[in-house]
Amino acid sequence: MPAPLKTGRRRLLVASATLLSLALTAPAALAAPGPSTSPSATPSTSPSATPPAHMSSVGGAQLGRAGAQVNLGAGAPVLPKDLTARSWIVADAESGEVLAANNAHWRLPPASTLKMLFADTLLPKFPKTEKRKVTSADLAGIGSGSSMVGIKENETYTVHDLWLGVFLRSGNDAVHVLSSMNHGTANTVKEMNEHAEELQALDTNVVTPDGYDAGGQVSSAYDLTLFARSGLQKADFREYCSTVRADFPGETKKDDKGKTVRESFEIQNTNRLLSGDSDISVYQGIAGVKNGNTTNAGATFTGVAERDGRVLLVTVMKPEKDEHNEVYKETAKLFDWGFKAAGKVRPVGELVPPKGTDQSGQPEATAAAGEAGGADDGTGTTSSTPVAAASADDGSGGIGIALAVIGGLLVLLAGGAFLVNRRWPLPDLVRRRR
Repeated sequence: MPAPLKTGRRRLLVASATLLSLALTAPAALAAPGPSTSPSATPSTSPSATPPAHMSSVGGAQLGRAGAQVNLGAGAPVLPKDLTARSWIVADAESGEVLAANNAHWRLPPASTLKMLFADTLLPKFPKTEKRKVTSADLAGIGSGSSMVGIKENETYTVHDLWLGVFLRSGNDAVHVLSSMNHGTANTVKEMNEHAEELQALDTNVVTPDGYDAGGQVSSAYDLTLFARSGLQKADFREYCSTVRADFPGETKKDDKGKTVRESFEIQNTNRLLSGDSDISVYQGIAGVKNGNTTNAGATFTGVAERDGRVLLVTVMKPEKDEHNEVYKETAKLFDWGFKAAGKVRPVGELVPPKGTDQSGQPEATAAAGEAGGADDGTGTTSSTPVAAASADDGSGGIGIALAVIGGLLVLLAGGAFLVNRRWPLPDLVRRRR
């Protein structure tokens, strides 16, 4: 059995045994986690070209060290020699093992890769079919020179349209409309920071929801990889980030006959590993995720790809080599290395799960119960239903509660083997290309 699965099974059984012991002795409510603090500090948006001497060690001490980190084993290929990015990371999306990294926790401007956190935070809030008639207030405050999908005031768009604009064209106009729907930009920024903290992405400080350059707005290759991994658990996120091209609603006009019509225009994904370009081919097995480029950030990119049943995540931030599509070229080299090196290197760290969850990304106390009794939506995402506990007023008192807890734990133990072997859902585009 692979080491991560052994560890997951051990943790599950130990936690279950502890809870069972508590249930048999003195039933008590599980304490809620105490209040947490938001990511601190507001570092410069134009960092030094030299990485800081001390960086975060979230995910492992080796990830906090400056420079390239890799533990080569027998037969493992050496890292590519011509990488110029200030920061990068290669990780196994399913196990969370970090195969290699370079300045993984260096806090740098993220550009539009921050939209992954935006999407992971807001996607569950609005159904695809919900419509929004855009007002001037919705489009207020968009930064000069922003990437836009072409949203027009007084036109109506579905949420589905808006998310296509966010992912394919990196439209800051689409981000602002969705933020308005979410009670404004300030509230959206607040919720993004809270979600980043929940994901243990502690290098991140959000100032603008679209990733536009702003004082104090930073993230890291490590955090961006956490955002991608979390977002890819959602079927809608996988759909949008893997879409190569789509039709987008245009302006409502009158034709030659005076009839009101609204035509559409095609938008194409600006992720060049997904759509290709004159100097770069579509990468084999690519299925998203998000790119970005601003003055302070330079080029940034996080991608997910699958080959021979293995899913890798690669994030690259600010290549120093000034060549067209350099961020994608260096990403492709790291993907190539990662697929060859997998199983031949000792991990330099791990992608940590969100707070209060186990390695499957589900709440530790309810994960197995959800897997055993939840409904699968056909995308690899399973809904969980809490196990009902006996009421303290039903005449059974503490004994009834204890029996209910024991019953829930039996379900947890029964689902344990499936939980720790649960496959991380593959992006839909990957499935189509098999």
